[in-house]
Amino acid sequence: MLELIWLSTAFFSGFLATRLFLPPLVGYLIAGYVLHSFNITPLQHLNHLADVGIQLLLFTVGLKLKPSSLIKKEVLFVGSSHLMVMALVSALCFLWMNDHLAGGVILGLSLAFSSTIFAIKVLEDNGELSSFYGRGVLSILILQDIVAIALLAFAENKNPSPWAFSIFLLPLLRPLVHRILSACSAPELKLLLGVSSAIAGGVLAESVGIAADIGALLAGITLANHPNIDEVSKRLWSLKELFLVAFFLQIGLSDLPNQDQILDVLFLLILLPAQGILFFFLFTLAKLRARTAFVAALALMTYSEFALITTTAVINAKLLSPEWQSIISLAVAGSLIVAAPLNRHVHKLFSWLEPILIKFERKSLHPDRLPDSLGATEWLIVGMGRTGVAAYQQLKSKGHPVIGLDSDPTVLETHLTAKRRVVYADIVETEIWSRLPLEKIKGVILTLPLYEQRINAIKQLRKNNFTGLIGSICYLVDDEKQLLHQGASFVIHPMDEAGKQLADQILQNFYANFSK
Repeated sequence: MLELIWLSTAFFSGFLATRLFLPPLVGYLIAGYVLHSFNITPLQHLNHLADVGIQLLLFTVGLKLKPSSLIKKEVLFVGSSHLMVMALVSALCFLWMNDHLAGGVILGLSLAFSSTIFAIKVLEDNGELSSFYGRGVLSILILQDIVAIALLAFAENKNPSPWAFSIFLLPLLRPLVHRILSACSAPELKLLLGVSSAIAGGVLAESVGIAADIGALLAGITLANHPNIDEVSKRLWSLKELFLVAFFLQIGLSDLPNQDQILDVLFLLILLPAQGILFFFLFTLAKLRARTAFVAALALMTYSEFALITTTAVINAKLLSPEWQSIISLAVAGSLIVAAPLNRHVHKLFSWLEPILIKFERKSLHPDRLPDSLGATEWLIVGMGRTGVAAYQQLKSKGHPVIGLDSDPTVLETHLTAKRRVVYADIVETEIWSRLPLEKIKGVILTLPLYEQRINAIKQLRKNNFTGLIGSICYLVDDEKQLLHQGASFVIHPMDEAGKQLADQILQNFYANFSK
């Protein structure tokens, strides 16, 4: 019965939060406070489930850790500068209050972290996870996560054994672990291997006197870069979020804030825009365009769930007073409530603020710059995935000058290596269609995976008086009418065309064999 009360309260609170367009974790935190206010007995193993959730979170961070993405100058400059400014400000504040200086610096750095769960959800919902700015945001989040691990190790103040450094040899087991993962054909085995690796890393770290979180992170790094790691990561993502519900419920079980603590929370929320402004100016100093800087800054303008983890560790180490637990938990929830609607309308907000923000843009040849010329191109392909590449090669084989556009820097590098004419362009931006020289373009082929991106591209092309042909892929019958209504010249259903090609091919092979 007790389990049902906890689970149903968490569900209905999370459900209500999503109906209000807020992240469900806001609802979980509130559920913890509600259960605490009614003196509901905590679940027996809630703390243990919360620890597993944190380990799985850090394990999935390790799966995505690519050193090459962290050594980019804009990531190092923006990420490190932001952390140093926040550490300095917090140190001065706690020095002025004559309070715990070490705990204050750790708290300030913790508040500099942005919510990984929230940012990834925003990028996924907007279809911008692989865009230039999306990859930059992910890299900064990973850099913050690494610093968070170091802070946890310092705050927990554990005395490691002489064998402690052996834990950092875990990545040397990569060939063996990769072979085991390759041998796992069943999806549930891959999931079980991921969970087992995360827990094993944590247990091994604790056995040598190091925080289990570090062991889980290193275990994730050991499995990183495997060809099938994306499948493991996707399956672990939902499981990790399920366990993290216990963590957020646990935070909500802390004492309810008093009036003074609520004022502290409001003060932290007032400071939140300053964090976004700081990110924006650091991105523009790194010579990114104003739009890129704005959408990236807004995605990072939250307080992180890691702040809850580090605050708990700092309080346990007696570096801060216990009252900070409820202050930070409410501040994290409040930051997500503020950031959710802003990120949902981020592109509209930029359109309103563009005349002001564009003044801070620096002229440069940075990769996120829009193309000024398409040369002698007559045909334009937007989205250079498998379908886009097939269309590109077909047009090129017939002697037509063609160029491709794509917003994924990795895809761009691949095509440039293959000697294809492909340029960077973030199709989400409405500005691109007014900037592109489309006078000589006879036709545009849209192979973008998301319907919203295709319909928006057609609208913007016709709005900017493009009179050429527009061809688009289409997966749903209902979408076809809208694409044609907005100005598409024709649409192709890839699955229908694949079926026709299969039928033609099998008949050709049959008659060829029959004639023999």
